[in-house]
Amino acid sequence: MTTSQQRVTAALERIPYARFLGLRAELKGDELTLVMPYGEHLIGNPMLPALHGGVVGALMEVTALTQLAIASKSERFPKTIDIGIDYLRSGRPADTFARARVVKIGRRVANVQAEAWQGERHQPIATLHGHFMTPEVEEPNAAPA
Repeated sequence: MTTSQQRVTAALERIPYARFLGLRAELKGDELTLVMPYGEHLIGNPMLPALHGGVVGALMEVTALTQLAIASKSERFPKTIDIGIDYLRSGRPADTFARARVVKIGRRVANVQAEAWQGERHQPIATLHGHFMTPEVEEPNAAPA
């Protein structure tokens, strides 16, 4: 029998970019924290140095998708409809953490917010607001009539 932690870890292993980022899941009950360990390949601006905005955005998007999959009790990942990201401060060369909160799950669309931080959670480096297609609505391709 697999635990929720093992299912989340296995799901992240199936996402090539999550493997590239080195994402690690910490699940306590239904609260998920994704950890992106620092690596030189994550730097976007070596002059500062600062994390690339794309890796910070990807961390939050994967966190939102995974939290929504947990909340909807689905084995399948939701599909992203749109996301908006606010970059609040530069990401330092350090481990980065992210959590997401499912605001609402509708019949077809879910609304999720996420934030990423380093060190102090109350000082996020970026936030995400996204809409995602709920996994239950997806139907297999219908055969042509």
